[in-house]
Amino acid sequence: MDALTITSAVLGFLGLIFVALAVSRLRRRKIAAAGLHGTAGCCALLLGGALVAIAFNLHSYQRLTHEQAVAEIVFRQFEPNAYGATLSPAGGQETRRFVIRGDEWQIDARVLKWHGVANLLGLDSHYRLERLSGRYASVSNEGNGARTVYGLVPKHGLDLWGIANRYQRWVPLVDAIYGSAAFLPMANGARYEIRVTQSGLIARPVNVAAERAVAAWR
Repeated sequence: MDALTITSAVLGFLGLIFVALAVSRLRRRKIAAAGLHGTAGCCALLLGGALVAIAFNLHSYQRLTHEQAVAEIVFRQFEPNAYGATLSPAGGQETRRFVIRGDEWQIDARVLKWHGVANLLGLDSHYRLERLSGRYASVSNEGNGARTVYGLVPKHGLDLWGIANRYQRWVPLVDAIYGSAAFLPMANGARYEIRVTQSGLIARPVNVAAERAVAAWR
């Protein structure tokens, strides 16, 4: 159980206790004490609920404690500038298949990094793969060619990223302005490993077809 879940549970428990005390004081006609306990209980319950929403949103992210493999992607060409892509996320998640058009593929991610105090509380950085898309090597083709882009994650509860960016001064523990992308050439049979580090995404060729594509691309 992580720190957010424990904190929200404690706040919820305290909130219920304060609400019960408020009801008890109200029955005894102790209006001031009932109002004080009721206010404290409602505040604790609201804060606990907010933390539950944040924890739910964080479940759409993966914990990041060091450089780690997050996915593997394989390409099969079926026509010029068109490839079938098989994306296999790490950790036993469901393999997904896409049609990518262009000369290159790009994958984007968001990384939630925490400032010092939050790290001391045990909150590691989190990452989430956001989208997979195709690119063209030529700028003119990029403007005129068929585009393909796919979202990789559904919406999960509270948008912590959006809140942290919009109200950054009020959420000082989160360093959320951090997106990252990696792109490499596509080729028939090319296989790449996608990794994430504290500084962002990296992708590496892991077979001969991918190595040749990267060598020619450079």
